[in-house]
Amino acid sequence: MKAAVVFRKGEIPQYAEFPDPVVKNDHESLITVKAASIKHLDRARASGKHYSTENIDQKPAIIGSDGAGLLEDGSRVYFFSKEGTVAELSVADKKMTVPIPDGLDFPTAAALPNAVMGSAMGFRFKAGLQEGETVLINGATGVTGKVAVQISKLLGAKKVIATGRNESALQSLSALGADSIVSLTTSDEEFKRNISDIHAETPIDIVLDYLWGHSVENILSALKGDGRFSHPTRLVSVGGMRGDTLQLSSQILRGTDIHISGSGLGSWSKEEMNLLISEVIPQMFTAAVDGKLSIETETIALEHIEDAWKKDIAGRKRLVVLIG
Repeated sequence: MKAAVVFRKGEIPQYAEFPDPVVKNDHESLITVKAASIKHLDRARASGKHYSTENIDQKPAIIGSDGAGLLEDGSRVYFFSKEGTVAELSVADKKMTVPIPDGLDFPTAAALPNAVMGSAMGFRFKAGLQEGETVLINGATGVTGKVAVQISKLLGAKKVIATGRNESALQSLSALGADSIVSLTTSDEEFKRNISDIHAETPIDIVLDYLWGHSVENILSALKGDGRFSHPTRLVSVGGMRGDTLQLSSQILRGTDIHISGSGLGSWSKEEMNLLISEVIPQMFTAAVDGKLSIETETIALEHIEDAWKKDIAGRKRLVVLIG
């Protein structure tokens, strides 16, 4: 079969022949893949820089961790697979498949779940978002950040504050549900003042962060208490686009009711992963069919994977590989 294959760690995936996958037991299904999205996770894993690949010896492997396609009986499913998904065929555990509802196309079904995972899992299981709460999404102008704005409203947030660097993308977030926007291009002092003013008017219950690094340092500084009772805030890291580390003052932890956690591979329990498959993704698929949740995609054919891998996707869209 044809597939997008990384032969050596750090190399660009090649359009190449690869052995067909083999169903090993009754718990697995053979899937004819129709679409698979390319995410930061896939690029990081292909390069060997993602924490989940640190102890894995690189050998020729198909890229991709999820996709959308057809079971042998013609049923349409979204699926996860450890065997790679940017290929004509893949194998998945039957427990790791989700039916795709009528009205949802393969590219959207392939692109949406990864964008959903960080935010929906973070909101539900790490932050425990309650209806009527105020949410700040740091780094909301990217693909996943825009989805997070929409999901926060779907899950009951009363007010959503969005930050970002791209001014045009930041302004567009109002149409997706953002109630306030704060630019990351201002000075540190102005940014902290803006966050402090919002926090004083409408206390921030949850910070969902895609950036980490200096912007989070500024947010924590803006939320810092002064020795009086402070409003409890849950900060959940779902990305590190602006750095992997930050400097954290112990005074912030001592003087502020702040709770910091992360949402990603390795932080979710088996029960939470089961709920992702059985509840979270189906709920979000239904929202997409009903027009309450959207994601922008740019599609390419499988044979163009090498050129697309090096290409910057304009308009903050998710790259989706169409197969067959």
